[in-house]
Amino acid sequence: MTAALAGAKAKRAQYNAKEVGLAAAFLAPSIAVFVAFFYLPFFRLLGWGTYKSVRGGESYRSVGLHQYKDVLSGPDFRAGLWHSAQFVLLTVPAGLILGTLLAITAHRRLKGIKVFQAIFSSTLASSVAVSSVIFFFLFNPTVGFWKVDWAARPKTALFAAALPSIWQNLGLAFVIVLAGLQAVPDEVIEAATLDGYGPFRRLFRITLPLISPVLLFLLVILVIFGFQAFAQIEIITNGGPSGASETLVFKIFRQSQDYGEGAVLSIGLFFVTLVITFAQFVILDRRVHYGDE
Repeated sequence: MTAALAGAKAKRAQYNAKEVGLAAAFLAPSIAVFVAFFYLPFFRLLGWGTYKSVRGGESYRSVGLHQYKDVLSGPDFRAGLWHSAQFVLLTVPAGLILGTLLAITAHRRLKGIKVFQAIFSSTLASSVAVSSVIFFFLFNPTVGFWKVDWAARPKTALFAAALPSIWQNLGLAFVIVLAGLQAVPDEVIEAATLDGYGPFRRLFRITLPLISPVLLFLLVILVIFGFQAFAQIEIITNGGPSGASETLVFKIFRQSQDYGEGAVLSIGLFFVTLVITFAQFVILDRRVHYGDE
């Protein structure tokens, strides 16, 4: 124990005051940005959660932490969380799997393959709003190319709103996975081929384990994007029919006359996303292969 403490002190002693000051100077702008645009608004949001709207937002009165208990245990929060979870389950696996398959297919040294790579990644070129409008008119029951009324049915409304996200997730997954595939050494694949590994065995035993850090990163950000989705819901279903597609973010948006309840819902969404992200890292990190292991 004494030797370990001495080693730690020796390691700390390697940094002199000038180096520490220089590091602090480089970190100061980033810290200032985080404090100004995240930490201060976040703590103000925590405070707003203790106030309840009176007469449609004309004034607010302090109710303490009771509002957190009432809202986070209420049916509105549970319904919004369930719809958000459904939206994530609809968008993340489809976008991740399809994008990965396209990346594996396009990872070839063929003439003209760059054209196909550009086409597969083109879904990132449009914003969420533009993609949502395109799909809204593609599947419009009146003027759409495919005249279906998915958005008007409670059982299919979330699926209708999820289509633009699947489309965009596909392009994002394609770009990130393709970059990961291009970092896999050709010698490893050639050695596996010489050892008698077929295409599927190479994919599942060599390629996917080597790009597992990329897949973990992609899964985490797609889940976060799924919980934060709003424009798709607002444009395609507007939360309907009968609230069947009101995700948690959409319910926060509806609280324009009650900032206190909206703040509580926002805090709830933040911690739900934080817990799920942490769980993904803890559970899936054991199955991730890092190059230095």
